[in-house]
Amino acid sequence: MSSSNEDKPIRGFVFACTRKTEKECFERLLFGTEKAYGPIVIRIRKGDILFLNNLDTDTLYGVFKAVSDGGVNIEPDAWDGKYPYQVKVEILGEKIALKNAKRILGKFRIKRNTPLFGKKLLDFLDLFVPNPTLLNTTSQIFADERNRLILEQKEKIKKAIDKVDIEDEIPLIESTTFWDFPKQSYGLTPKGDNKYPGVTPALIIFNLIWRYTDPGDLVVDPMAGSGTTLDVCREEKRRCICYDIAPTRPEIIQNDARKIPLEDNSVDMVFIDSPYGDNIRYNDHPDDIGKISSETAQFYDELEKVMQEAHRILKEGKVLGWLIGDQWVKGKFTPVGFKIYNRLCKYFEPVDIICVARRGQSSHTGLWHNRARRFNFYLRGFKYLLIMRKPDGKPQKVRRREIKWKHYPRK
Repeated sequence: MSSSNEDKPIRGFVFACTRKTEKECFERLLFGTEKAYGPIVIRIRKGDILFLNNLDTDTLYGVFKAVSDGGVNIEPDAWDGKYPYQVKVEILGEKIALKNAKRILGKFRIKRNTPLFGKKLLDFLDLFVPNPTLLNTTSQIFADERNRLILEQKEKIKKAIDKVDIEDEIPLIESTTFWDFPKQSYGLTPKGDNKYPGVTPALIIFNLIWRYTDPGDLVVDPMAGSGTTLDVCREEKRRCICYDIAPTRPEIIQNDARKIPLEDNSVDMVFIDSPYGDNIRYNDHPDDIGKISSETAQFYDELEKVMQEAHRILKEGKVLGWLIGDQWVKGKFTPVGFKIYNRLCKYFEPVDIICVARRGQSSHTGLWHNRARRFNFYLRGFKYLLIMRKPDGKPQKVRRREIKWKHYPRK
């Protein structure tokens, strides 16, 4: 185990399997899962404690120890490639099978996206230490060795128990087209600067990179602001290059997004949270696009140059995420999101449009809500996240679809 891992507390993680996949888990001493649970697997460190839940037989197996960090395709041919997020394990002694897994996990309030740690992990391990009075002589020999190994792990957990007393839930990937994030950041470390004007909610980037990239892929943010994209990619094990016309920190490279210094077809994802007009003062740089009004054609002409650069550096078939909001200023509404979408469609294929709830706005006060009602205007309640794909040049597959419409009888 690396010295960096030795200083960190041991956590517990529960994997799932079925009748079909259980045998391969034990033969390979490898646990795996699909991409939806990838954010959990990549957080597993060598030395963490693991358990396996057979969903079909309602059985809980333990105790296992991670002998690798969680990763992608440690054994690419395992389970015919269906479960690429994997970790290598060893059995502490001999495996124990506990029935009524669902009831046990419910009693301890265990969720797959929340690691076990501290006292809860110690209590959970006690379930796998059998009562010696119920064993015959042969079983007792195995039990003694197993218990010794489990007790060794318990001692390590106790030594580090004061280093962490809370572990945030690991976010799950959003499943709908409405995203509402109460906090700007997530996890135990900050992502970006929540005091920065128009700071990007970190979970937007989290969701995009987990849907459209894998660990090790290259993500580029040409308008990085306070560096939220950089911090998210670092935690989620992606490579990242961030640019900004007026950098706020050393890791962000000074550059104009209208000319990105990267090769063609070299990037796995681009994320852009661009200005929505000249309503926010971001910096003093004279060439900042955020100094141009979104009521003018020039604003969209300049952002189209950014779109062209994003298209150029993206690999074919890869995705661009563009966060944008509309504008209402002094009685005039400007549908900025629609205008940006129309320009993007000149270069990209639409994947989907996400509605992102706006929180933390300076106008979200009782005074402004009262004004909106009295003077008959609307406060901005959402932003658009436009998800676009660079065409790969391959002919589109025509799939036959049968649509069965629902008919409701009239009364």
